[in-house]
Amino acid sequence: MGNKTPHAESQTSCHYFVDEAGDPVLFNARGKVIIGQVGCSRTFMLGVLHVPDPATLAAELDALRQNLLSDPYFRRVPSMQPDRRKTALMFHAKDDIPEVRREVFGLLMQHPELRFFAVVRDKGRGILSTVKTYVHKHYNPNDQYDQLVRRLFKDRLHKEDAYAITFASRGARDRTQALTKALEVARDRFKKKWNIHSNAVIQIQQIPAYREPCLQAADYLLWALQRCYEKREERYLDFVWPLCHLIHDVDDHRETKTGAYYTRSNPLKLARLQELWEAS
Repeated sequence: MGNKTPHAESQTSCHYFVDEAGDPVLFNARGKVIIGQVGCSRTFMLGVLHVPDPATLAAELDALRQNLLSDPYFRRVPSMQPDRRKTALMFHAKDDIPEVRREVFGLLMQHPELRFFAVVRDKGRGILSTVKTYVHKHYNPNDQYDQLVRRLFKDRLHKEDAYAITFASRGARDRTQALTKALEVARDRFKKKWNIHSNAVIQIQQIPAYREPCLQAADYLLWALQRCYEKREERYLDFVWPLCHLIHDVDDHRETKTGAYYTRSNPLKLARLQELWEAS
């Protein structure tokens, strides 16, 4: 494992693009639980988008953004002004206006070969309950991120000959070593469980989302999922569900101890989540 090399780029790889939604923060500086307060999400989720042809998708997203920026209809839209560094720089579902979101979602749905997977943690019912015996100063949000990396990739690193995994960078710190370890643990656990060994080369990189349109696509699908959990609005998730191959809600233990699993044939519905929230 490691950063990309010229040799690795020449290989035919399975391309994954990883982004997060929400945050793993539980406490403020004084140690008070702030889950659900302004600026602190109720959930933390990690998603990966498998893109068979990254160059084509990236080119189409770039072309779409340039077309929208040149459209007189959007001339006065604040988020599309270069100095705002929002849609003029990249697609980001949280910042983009509804008309732009519709265009991006429409483009993504023209690519049924895309495969989206995500892991969802309920910070109050799940993460907090496992760390409540610790002093808040000992809680490390990066550990939660790495745990989700292990969950997300536990079944995704054994079929292909090579993998190219691009993570949306998180701050200025280089976490290549920690991410590499998390992926190694995920593959080792799969090997121990199923006795299936893989020697596939795994190359990882961390880059800002504005440099990689496929990360922006992952952001859009995560935003649709997060919107369902955080805003109780499911219409976006319903629209993109054909691209969602597996959503693992780790902290929904109503049927299994390992959580709830939603697939294209067993879609995630808001009514199902509301039953869980009301029972909590």
